[in-house]
Amino acid sequence: MTTTDIFAVLLALSLPWSTSLVGIFAVATVLVMLPTIDVGAFVEQLKRPICAAPIALFALALIGTLWSDARWGMRFYAVAPTAKFLLLPLLFYHFERSQRGLWVLIAFLASCVALLAMSWLVAYFPGLTLKAKGVASPGIFVKNYIDQSQEFALCAVALAFPIATLLRARKIVFALLLGALALGFLANMAFVIVSRTALVTIPIMLAVFALLHLRWQTTLMILCAAVAAAVIAWAASPLLQEKISSIGREYQLYEDQGATTSVGERLEFWRKSLRFFVEAPIAGHGTGSTEGLFEQAAAGQTGIAAEVIRNPHNQTLNVAVQWGILGIIVLYAIWLSHLWLFRGEGLFNWIGLLVVVQNVFTSLFNSHLFDFHEGWMYVLGVGVAGGLALKTAGTGEPHTASIS
Repeated sequence: MTTTDIFAVLLALSLPWSTSLVGIFAVATVLVMLPTIDVGAFVEQLKRPICAAPIALFALALIGTLWSDARWGMRFYAVAPTAKFLLLPLLFYHFERSQRGLWVLIAFLASCVALLAMSWLVAYFPGLTLKAKGVASPGIFVKNYIDQSQEFALCAVALAFPIATLLRARKIVFALLLGALALGFLANMAFVIVSRTALVTIPIMLAVFALLHLRWQTTLMILCAAVAAAVIAWAASPLLQEKISSIGREYQLYEDQGATTSVGERLEFWRKSLRFFVEAPIAGHGTGSTEGLFEQAAAGQTGIAAEVIRNPHNQTLNVAVQWGILGIIVLYAIWLSHLWLFRGEGLFNWIGLLVVVQNVFTSLFNSHLFDFHEGWMYVLGVGVAGGLALKTAGTGEPHTASIS
């Protein structure tokens, strides 16, 4: 049990920095976990929707290879992103029994704090980045600005719960320390680099916190303060001004000139994906079929209409094209069952709920369940927090009261 906990901590520590280490530690976590499993109890747990739905998505992806027209290599390549969801039942089972689940969550936060420090350093000393010159971005030490923004946004908003809890307990110093840390994440996104997806989802996550954990008077005061802070940040940050204003500009260029822009690409991908879904609405075109469908649609086209991709940058459409309504049902069963899992009070329910909410809304603009980094954030966050929430519910431990 202890060895499993240690490997899970190493997995959390490596997630913001590496892809190879994540794969190595994930396999190691499973291997050392297996001897601790009571087969009968584990099989019973697999009947829960929180476990059955992720397994069903993998099974559907595997079976979907049978009616796909893609080459077999592409079919199995498209199955791979769903395989990580098989780890969710194991994480639920283990951390419902482990005494060290909080270690994993703290390890991820600590790793993101280290990455935050490196991001500020790279912003002022660009030569420190590990990225190649042609693909380097300001403030990015490893990976990319989308992954980094997802991590920083999650950490910044997740800290709201312990900050409010500490303030309620009159532990002002610790609350101020965590508040400074949260502001550090937000400041980095305001003045160094941020993804537009994070800008959209942060207000939603904060609204969820206010609705669940604050009284309306407190919510109103915080809302006024947040609006004032947002106005100040907007006025002081050319980065925020550029990110927001570029959305309308890119849309207009796409509409008027058919220019290849980020907004235009998404609109084009979504339009074509909806057409592909209508062509095979029940079971879709099969696993790995997306690229071939875009190749057919691009024949004889020019500009943005000629682009061929494997990912339509929307999780629902990604699933719908390959597995139709069946896939959509399974996808939404995953999200809804996990939202229901975290319906209680307390830190672990808050963290798990936040991970799911962030994934649901960012998946409007990306296929974040299937993306490596964001997908593993979901599996690790939901799996560990879910096990801890199940443990708390099972032992009847008191939950943290709503914060006033």
